[in-house]
Amino acid sequence: MTRVVTSKQCSLAFAGLALVIAVCVRDHVQGASVQVSEARAVLLNPKHDLWSRRSPDVFKVRIETSQGRFVIETHRDWAPRGADRFYNLVRAGFFDDSRFFRVRPAFIAQFGIPGEPVIAAAWREQTIPDDPVRQSNTRGSIAYAMTGPNTRTTQLYINLSDNSRLDRDGFAPIGKVVEGMDTADRLYAAYGEDSGGGMRGGKQGKIFEGGNAYLDREFPSLDKLIRATIVQR
Repeated sequence: MTRVVTSKQCSLAFAGLALVIAVCVRDHVQGASVQVSEARAVLLNPKHDLWSRRSPDVFKVRIETSQGRFVIETHRDWAPRGADRFYNLVRAGFFDDSRFFRVRPAFIAQFGIPGEPVIAAAWREQTIPDDPVRQSNTRGSIAYAMTGPNTRTTQLYINLSDNSRLDRDGFAPIGKVVEGMDTADRLYAAYGEDSGGGMRGGKQGKIFEGGNAYLDREFPSLDKLIRATIVQR
């Protein structure tokens, strides 16, 4: 027997479906908002339990930039403390939407100051102890910037050439670029030290105070670090 469905019944059915969809969308948006809020709370609290997680022995990080992508392979046995921090910073989205604020041709490309000043301030003095130098600062390797013993925080640099001379100063590589080194080579370098410089130069104050707004206004050609993510095996 064929059932006849009236236009009124169709309208009610569509209205009910629309309500279900609206509720699902609302719940999804609210859930996403909670996740964003929780992530921000973690970033603002360097003492949160998340930051003490041990990294895998070997892991890869995909870095998406305004010039393209590159991949860093990190080895915990090279520098355990440095690898642990890098792993957790990436997991928390710490590097997302920041800038490569110090790029010098045939030397290094430096990053690791958050674009939001309040988060940058929370991490500025959060140092970790040194790791022994077990690998060399050859082209493609990545290590933490520092001002002296036990002063590593969140800033890292990619060696754009063979900088093995840095080994004797205690700069301990934690990994190396294994894909997309040509992307790192293309990062905008014309500003040199003027757009912030190194930690030892004492010129980073305006980046910490003004964040992306300052850098984008004064140094608009700087390349962006769009997103850093752990590559799932």
